[in-house]
Amino acid sequence: MTDRPAITPSEPSAPEHETPPRVEPRPIEPGLGFEKWMGFLSSFVAPLTLVTALLFYFGYVSTREFFRYFGVDVDIIGLSSQEFVMRSPGALFIPVMVLTLLAAAAILGHRALRKWLLAQQRPAQRRVIGILAWTGIGFILAGLVLAFLVPFLPGWTYGQLLTPLFLAIGAGLAAYASATVRALDPSSGGRGVVVLLVLVMIAGTFWSTATIAQWWGLGQARSLAADLTTLPAVVLDTRERLYPGNDDITFQQLGDEASVEDPAAAPQTFGYRYFGLRLLAQGGGRLYLVPDSWSPDASTLVVPYDDVRVRFRFVPDADPPTP
Repeated sequence: MTDRPAITPSEPSAPEHETPPRVEPRPIEPGLGFEKWMGFLSSFVAPLTLVTALLFYFGYVSTREFFRYFGVDVDIIGLSSQEFVMRSPGALFIPVMVLTLLAAAAILGHRALRKWLLAQQRPAQRRVIGILAWTGIGFILAGLVLAFLVPFLPGWTYGQLLTPLFLAIGAGLAAYASATVRALDPSSGGRGVVVLLVLVMIAGTFWSTATIAQWWGLGQARSLAADLTTLPAVVLDTRERLYPGNDDITFQQLGDEASVEDPAAAPQTFGYRYFGLRLLAQGGGRLYLVPDSWSPDASTLVVPYDDVRVRFRFVPDADPPTP
């Protein structure tokens, strides 16, 4: 009988090392899309060429309104693009400062509202978003109503500014509400609606700024018309008599001796000399002259260089510094 090897109980295997439970990364709190849309807007104003184009446009709008007050079409003066750009900062100071302050307030308000919404339940979130959306829709409807009424109310100048402001504010609130819904619930659609509303907001802001630029140009013209003595005085000699139709402009009939520039040359007669004129602008080979004081019956004289003889008188400072 053969001996069988003793069966020894198998040693218990060493316990396998348990893998530690996987720690899920803490989900990043979803934003409300505001910073993304602010970056989207800033991409529009980044190119230098676009900034220059905007400066040119608003400078053109304010300058056109300035010369229109004096009855002159700015397009016939022949101002350069650089001159329009140089005239734009005054018209843009107020809109740029207001928009910058509003953007800073909007960023702070967005951050505070985001923290509050993320701590609320879904019903509270929907209630706040609904208030923003319906407020924006109300502003849009008010802007559309004004857009149809303003042409029938020519005396109400504030309507020209309130219409684009209401459209811009309403579109901005509605776009913010729609972007907030998308941030809280990525499965919801509406991206195209947000893009369209943002475009409406940009157009409304552009329209409002253009209106302010017009008012700026008109205000500058009225301020200058109240005291035209700040412009260079002009003495104008002409060959033919002019009829300016303003009592402030006087003339003197010249003799042959006073009208000949070079006695050795062929006589070139300037028969009339006019006083009481101020130089408003010059360009395109023409002088644009206004009377010493502006009145409802005043007008701007446009005379070419080739037909007149001009003398300027620059008035010194009324209050010069004392040594």
